[in-house]
Amino acid sequence: MCKMASRSEDELGRKWDRCLTDSLIKFAGGLFVGATFSIVLFKRRMWPVVFGSGFGVGMAYENCQQEINSTFKSLTAPAKTKPADA
Repeated sequence: MCKMASRSEDELGRKWDRCLTDSLIKFAGGLFVGATFSIVLFKRRMWPVVFGSGFGVGMAYENCQQEINSTFKSLTAPAKTKPADA
């Protein structure tokens, strides 16, 4: 079988898919933790649920931003440095 080269659009699509999956997982986890704290400690207040889900979305956003921007950082050539004696 011949293996085709990966196109940059396909790689970006895979990164977006991972970001969406990561966002859903972190949002659901934050929602669950917030709801648990709301029921157990805070007499069924709404703010722990909102705080937990917002925290999850914020973490997912940061992870996605780093993953998507890593593609563009790898395209730049490293800076050349001069020797110390010159």
